[in-house]
Amino acid sequence: MATEGPLVIAVDSSTTATKAIVVDQSGQVLQTAKNTIQLHTPAMDFYEHNPVRWWETTRDSIAQVVSKLSAKEKERIAAIGITHQRESFAPFDKEGKPIRNGILWLDARAKKQIQKFGSDYIHDLSGKPPGEPPAIYKLAWLKENEPETLDKAYKIVDVHGYIAWNMTGEWLSSEACADTLGLFDIRKRDYSQELLEIAGVRRDQMADLVPPGEVLGMLKSEWVSQWGLSKNIPVIAGAGDGMAAGLGAAAVTPDIAYLNLGTAVVAGVQSPEYKYDPVYRCYVAGIPGNYIFEVVQHSGAYLAGWFRQALGDPKLLGEPDIRLDEEASKIPPGCEGLVTLPYWNAVQSPYWDAFARGAVVGWRGTHSRAHMYRSILEAITFEVKMNLEFLQKSTQTKLKSLRIMGGGTRSELWRQMVTDITGIPVTICLEDEISALGASVQAMASTGVFGNTDIAYASQQMARFGETIEPDMKKHEQYTEVGDIQKDIYPQLKDIFMRLNTLSEKYPSTRPESPKTEL
Repeated sequence: MATEGPLVIAVDSSTTATKAIVVDQSGQVLQTAKNTIQLHTPAMDFYEHNPVRWWETTRDSIAQVVSKLSAKEKERIAAIGITHQRESFAPFDKEGKPIRNGILWLDARAKKQIQKFGSDYIHDLSGKPPGEPPAIYKLAWLKENEPETLDKAYKIVDVHGYIAWNMTGEWLSSEACADTLGLFDIRKRDYSQELLEIAGVRRDQMADLVPPGEVLGMLKSEWVSQWGLSKNIPVIAGAGDGMAAGLGAAAVTPDIAYLNLGTAVVAGVQSPEYKYDPVYRCYVAGIPGNYIFEVVQHSGAYLAGWFRQALGDPKLLGEPDIRLDEEASKIPPGCEGLVTLPYWNAVQSPYWDAFARGAVVGWRGTHSRAHMYRSILEAITFEVKMNLEFLQKSTQTKLKSLRIMGGGTRSELWRQMVTDITGIPVTICLEDEISALGASVQAMASTGVFGNTDIAYASQQMARFGETIEPDMKKHEQYTEVGDIQKDIYPQLKDIFMRLNTLSEKYPSTRPESPKTEL
């Protein structure tokens, strides 16, 4: 731990909570604090937050984390960095009061708008494939279903933009945050008039833009006083949580990928130039001038947790089950002829099919719960392998390392499975709050403590790693055979999924739908 030099505060406002950490120049986390955010589901496929909680949880987490510091440590605080849940947004009036609840990245209400407006052309222009996450389609839904909401909005901003407004008093956001809404001409790193028109919003309703790593503004004096800081400090333009996690893992060259085994499974690589490919989505990176190519599967650790909750030991309430892992580890690759299509939450990379569903193929009476559990983990990881192969082909760069993070890394079985299936060495990131660490990298770089303000260099100085796991190439060959079978399932069932979707619309849930949520 560095006893001298600057400290920075980093905030990560996610789908479930806002975390704040204090970090030194070695990447050591001195203190942490966390406050939860309630998730609202007013109707099937609707996911919302009260946006006021984005700020309240940020304010309270920073207050709590700073209160744990000594007077000398408070004097060392030099900057604040921000990262956030990507694609989520809310409309606000001129005083910063929300007009309605914020709509989140996982919200799936805009299927018809995705079908209507989504195209390869829009993917190429914005970098974002048609699907649930980009806000453009949910804004188009508001245009058709709640036009008065957009008419009344003074600003429509991402989570980062709203937190920054509360901290600085300015409606500003980072290019690497506002881009996630899907409204950018990504080559120009600025809003596209064509995409704004699809969304039904105006340029003047959007936040003004600042490159990542640059100063958004100075912290308002009221927060300097309330948080007990010794001086005014700059607020630094950040990046979305996925890009920030890559910085926290020092995945800053095209031959190193970050792999987050979280609720969703996300993998990405840096690129100095923009490329379009139907398989991956592209973001403005947290390193100025760079892009991130990212593959994503929404049924990640969520799916393993779903299994434990629905079919596991009821006493554990869905928490990790050491005995289940042990039983699954004794089963050979391929689960004795059981394969799974892990599309419980549709499929993102590489097919981007909002109507896809999950499937388990090959059941025999001799299969057990442990067989299905292992098959789920294998299936998620086969998808990772397939998507990483697409990334390497597009970048023409062979991956030499996977930097892994997220809740799934706690499973020794899954960690080994990742390296055996992909054939790539896996290095474990030590910091749990890896996205917040990435935001702290951007903030720390801005102080010049490393002799420059290069974010990639700061990332390499501050990332902290555990063990590196090498692949068992004999098992890799076995897994490759199983993966080739699993890869054939989706094309065979694609039409069936469409028919099932039609059936579900014909006979919908009897769950009552709530009216739109207003504040």
